Amino acid sequence: MNKKIKLLIAVGIPLLVLLMPAEWIPIDGLTVVGHRLVAIFFLATLFWLLEPIPIFATSVLVIVGELIMVSDKSFILFQPGPASENFGTVINYREIMATFASPVIMLFLGGFFLAMAATKFQLDLNLARVVLKPFGRRPAMVMLGIMLVTALFSMFMSNTATTAMMFAILTPVIGLMGKNDRGRIAFALAIPFAANIGGIGTPIGTPPNAIALKYMTGANAIGFGTWMGFAFPFVLVLLLFAWRLLLRFYKPEIKDLNLDIQGRFRRGWKAYVVYMTFGLTLLLWMFDFLHGMNAYIVALIPVAIFTSSGIITAQDLKRINWDILWLMSGGLALGVGLEQSGLAERMVQSIPFSGFSPFLIVLLATGITLLMANIMSHTATANLLLPIFAVVGTTIPSLASLGGSKMIMLAVTFAASLGMSLAISTPPNAIAYGTGEIKTKDMLKSGVIIGIVGLLGVYVMLFVLNKVGFL
Repeated sequence: MNKKIKLLIAVGIPLLVLLMPAEWIPIDGLTVVGHRLVAIFFLATLFWLLEPIPIFATSVLVIVGELIMVSDKSFILFQPGPASENFGTVINYREIMATFASPVIMLFLGGFFLAMAATKFQLDLNLARVVLKPFGRRPAMVMLGIMLVTALFSMFMSNTATTAMMFAILTPVIGLMGKNDRGRIAFALAIPFAANIGGIGTPIGTPPNAIALKYMTGANAIGFGTWMGFAFPFVLVLLLFAWRLLLRFYKPEIKDLNLDIQGRFRRGWKAYVVYMTFGLTLLLWMFDFLHGMNAYIVALIPVAIFTSSGIITAQDLKRINWDILWLMSGGLALGVGLEQSGLAERMVQSIPFSGFSPFLIVLLATGITLLMANIMSHTATANLLLPIFAVVGTTIPSLASLGGSKMIMLAVTFAASLGMSLAISTPPNAIAYGTGEIKTKDMLKSGVIIGIVGLLGVYVMLFVLNKVGFL
């Protein structure tokens, strides 16, 4: 589709929604503020789906749109008049702007600093060299080792950066295989799939996880170590399934692979500071129940150490993925608007969820999420759906038997990370597709199966967590 046509659709439909009578929108008790937020929600959905502009720029549009149209400091034409009826609750502008510095953003920023320092001092490359060595030279075992290392790095680093690094290691190895060796496809798919799956393992592994934490507070709060306690086994099982699936579909013909990774651990006080800070931060995250600091506070420790020691410089800061942070902040702002205006609750009440069985609600929520995550950004999917299903979890009593709000939030969050069927689904998929080693049908066939099996695994995991009283 032409970019101009995409832009026309993405702007035109929200504008029509904004100008149409409120009675035409099937949401009970819709206020003026709610009507405007519906238009902003359509704008976010269409811009994130069609991408006529970069997706991080869409987040900025969402934030500015809320400030101008529904905040307590909105433009004069959008302020309530003396005879305004059913205007609704405006949103404090400070709360909208505070999403740029939300604790969730700080959590991811800390993860970026760790990843940047590890790459700068080749900690990631050397860990890969050490960890992969025991897997020998048999293609199947080498692929397993690569998938495990990729998943491990993706728990703490950007999935995209991890994929790029692992392909730099793997590309010469793929070159050793014959041009018609189907093992080339297996290895090319192994890295993005492992990166997508590995991101599920920690709250900082992928943006949807961090976004979910914003809605999981109070009795539903989950610590970093607790998250890893149930997510890591899930990652491991799904990773082994993906490995066996790829070997079944694309068995390598070559019998011997030499994965020769050159390098050695850096020395010097800065390198040692990086190693110790990396280890300390991980330990503090994993054992947050012992020291009392939450993951957000711990995330700022490496930021303080690396900047004050000169390990991360002003030039390094320019290489941080600020677009990801802006993308997340726009989603958080959308959630603030939907929640504080009461629109999310009205949207849920307008859909007969109360007449559905709790199992059907979970199936619909995760199915919609998985479908959307395959055709648009995982982060954008989480940004759009988590605020709505957070309300579903708290307003539908029948869900309590399955784990309530915490259960539905985890189910939707995990489902958002399982969309990996197309090259456009995730940046790791796009990188893999760009190698020329795989075709769309290869990624689609494997990605759909892994996504569906992963979703079934999510149901089993949440069932067990509910039975043991965690949910």
